[in-house]
Amino acid sequence: MIAYDCGLRGTGSETGRWNGKGVRMTRLGDVQRSETRRETRTSLLTALLWFASAVIVFAMLLRMLPNSLDGKRYVPLIVALMPWLGLLSVIIAVCATVFRTVGKRKLLIALSVLCVIIQIIWHWGYVVPTNDRAIQPSATVRVMTFNTKQGCADAQQIVRTIQSEHVEILAMQEVSSGLLDRLHDAGIEDYLPYSVSAQLTWHDNGGVNVLYSAHPLQETTQDLIPIESSSIPAATVDFNGRKVRFGSVHPFSPRPSNQGLWNKSLDSIAQLQHYDNGESYVLMGDFNSTWDHASFRYLLGDRFTDAGESAGEGLHMTYPSVFPIAEIDHIIYDKGVYARNLETKRIQGSDHKALLATLELQ
Repeated sequence: MIAYDCGLRGTGSETGRWNGKGVRMTRLGDVQRSETRRETRTSLLTALLWFASAVIVFAMLLRMLPNSLDGKRYVPLIVALMPWLGLLSVIIAVCATVFRTVGKRKLLIALSVLCVIIQIIWHWGYVVPTNDRAIQPSATVRVMTFNTKQGCADAQQIVRTIQSEHVEILAMQEVSSGLLDRLHDAGIEDYLPYSVSAQLTWHDNGGVNVLYSAHPLQETTQDLIPIESSSIPAATVDFNGRKVRFGSVHPFSPRPSNQGLWNKSLDSIAQLQHYDNGESYVLMGDFNSTWDHASFRYLLGDRFTDAGESAGEGLHMTYPSVFPIAEIDHIIYDKGVYARNLETKRIQGSDHKALLATLELQ
């Protein structure tokens, strides 16, 4: 007698069809659901890649805003991330190449590649040196700038760095009286015996700016120019007849609450473009801006050059110190001065990395 196990097999519409070996075949509904999930993932990936590309293009347009609009709310914060957005364009192009189901993938790849090319051209000075070093320099000087985070940096490590890197000119920002005492105890005067500190004011930006030197300082001042930020100490150093005026600067940061002051303080430093006293200027410090910011490029004008953007030695991210994502500490200089051997050093106690460079004086 033949019996039918209806409880186990059922109908094809309820549990699917079975082949001759007792294995259930995939139901049409499972295939449709799987296809739906695949289409959903593809749609989400497509939307994500195109949205990210739109953000990149928007940020690139923000970078080209005139100086008068560069300080608007959140604009400086977005523009500061431009190098990372260039890397994001590469990732988008790779994703669009690998996942062939991405919508309008060829157009997306073309847009991403174009963004990468524009970023490379825009930052060309970080890739290839733009300095003319054909002329033999008359002197070289090793310099360093460092934000000490309200004087919390390790004084002994600062002095050790000065010694090991043969630093001759040191600019520091956010310096406290306590740090000055610790630096004295650590023996900074053994290497940099000359110094000038900024004038203490009510609008100091986390502390005063300080300038140390291994060479005698001439024409020292505690306040180089009128500025709505921490005052700029400055002094002239004579390198065998080649006079260079150094300054330690620290404009306000571009927080949403004081972006107007950020823009104004950078514009104040830009006044130095018009100073002509027969000396070359070298300004070092925490500029709280990157080369992508229109306000920083306005500060440079056609007179000053940013060491990082012209040395062809890549990006030197300085903030924050643990995982730096922005190059906001700079060494900028006048015509006839060139930079090489840029590097960053992490010093305990600060949220910035120190930036060092060798300057060649023509």
